Amino acid sequence: MTIETGRCLIRRFEEKDLEPFMAYRNDEHWMRYQGFKGLTKPEYRKALLGALDMDAGIQLAVTEKSTGDLLGDVYLKREFDAFWIGYTISPLKSRQGYTFEAVGAVLGWIKGTDAQEILASTLPENTPSISLLEKLGFEPAGKDEDDDLLFVMKLNGIKRK
Repeated sequence: MTIETGRCLIRRFEEKDLEPFMAYRNDEHWMRYQGFKGLTKPEYRKALLGALDMDAGIQLAVTEKSTGDLLGDVYLKREFDAFWIGYTISPLKSRQGYTFEAVGAVLGWIKGTDAQEILASTLPENTPSISLLEKLGFEPAGKDEDDDLLFVMKLNGIKRK
């Protein structure tokens, strides 16, 4: 699976991505709103370089097309007729529009499937993520089982129950 934007290439993780991935994923302050952090290189290698299974959830690398540098990552998980999406950008590349560009492209890919909705959740205090989700067209949909804010993008006119 590869998705291309004007500046980004979204693809499977490669061995060369592990060190820069660990640099931002293991930054406790930067990752205060995120899960999937604080692991060892072998643990990340197993999770990122293994077989892709959309039903179990996958991480995709977001890289800069011109340099091949890792910018961040996108998480996708298929759940019946919906996709869950998550995203992280390196603090070195934040506030440059990469997250909006990459996530927007992944949303476009999802819209080409038979999915009926796209879901995302975030902590209530993660205002940058809330702003991004709203800018991308997600609507607030209450809270999830972890008491995080839930957002939904309905596709094909189907309403979430």
